[in-house]
Amino acid sequence: MRIETIFRALADPTRLRVLRLLGSMELAVGELAQALGQSQPRVSRHVGILCEAGLAHRRREGSWTFLRAGGEARALETEINALLDAAERIDDGFARQCETDRRKLAEIRERRESLAESYFADHADDWDELRRLHSSDEAVERALAKALGDGPLGRLLDIGTGTGRMAELFAARADHIVALDKSLAMLRVARAKLQHLPPEQVELVQGNFTELPFGDDAFDTVMFHQVLHFAQSPGGALAEAARVTRGGGRIAIVDFAAHQREELRGRHAHARLGFADDQMDELLGEAGFLPARPVALDDGELVVKIWIATRQSAPAAAARRAVS
Repeated sequence: MRIETIFRALADPTRLRVLRLLGSMELAVGELAQALGQSQPRVSRHVGILCEAGLAHRRREGSWTFLRAGGEARALETEINALLDAAERIDDGFARQCETDRRKLAEIRERRESLAESYFADHADDWDELRRLHSSDEAVERALAKALGDGPLGRLLDIGTGTGRMAELFAARADHIVALDKSLAMLRVARAKLQHLPPEQVELVQGNFTELPFGDDAFDTVMFHQVLHFAQSPGGALAEAARVTRGGGRIAIVDFAAHQREELRGRHAHARLGFADDQMDELLGEAGFLPARPVALDDGELVVKIWIATRQSAPAAAARRAVS
């Protein structure tokens, strides 16, 4: 990182406005163009300069490119934000432009929420059908929070985040949350739900639980909330989860107990009709987790189970397999 590259990147009013906007939330390049009132190619050029200087980070999500503040120059982020605060105080023109940008940013937030509401309306019947079969969402969430205890969750990976509800629910207890989903449509719903959280705390990533795009030992807590029954190979998904969970970290699985509702395969694409406790214990053990006693919510036709397990070190996991 060369300091002159950073100062050259800052020597443009549009790029200063971009940094101001990214300080509020992660934005797609097209959304930045809307907020700035400039063409997307022009904004893309400015974004390239900021990324080259280490002041912003971009990632692909399908055909979209998203930007967030920070990069190689993250160590200077606090100082740069303080400089931009001062610039708004002493430069009336810059302050007015930033205020206009923030109003447009509010419109983008509202548009995201509107799209999310439309998605919910289109799929409401399917979700309502499943909800009628098991305990209320509120009861499941209370039970999950209790099962996880009162301590901090550290770096949390929410696999199959869907609407982003689990990430929102546990945000106050996590240092950083990565909300992962294979579906771009669901990520847009989650982005609308989570956009009130600090952008540096939450990261949305497109990916598949069969091949997680993270390094080893990257998370303290990994969560599957009503996701594992979609896995053709639950053992493979749990092995990947174990790979990215540090030793001593935990996995939380919320899913159905074994059932016979065969129609869920066709209507809701369930690959597995729930899990028996001994089956789940075996899957977790093979992946290197030590399971605790599960929690059952049995006030619906489908029983919801919560399995919490601790990631063992490699020698401990090998010794446990040898004993069993």
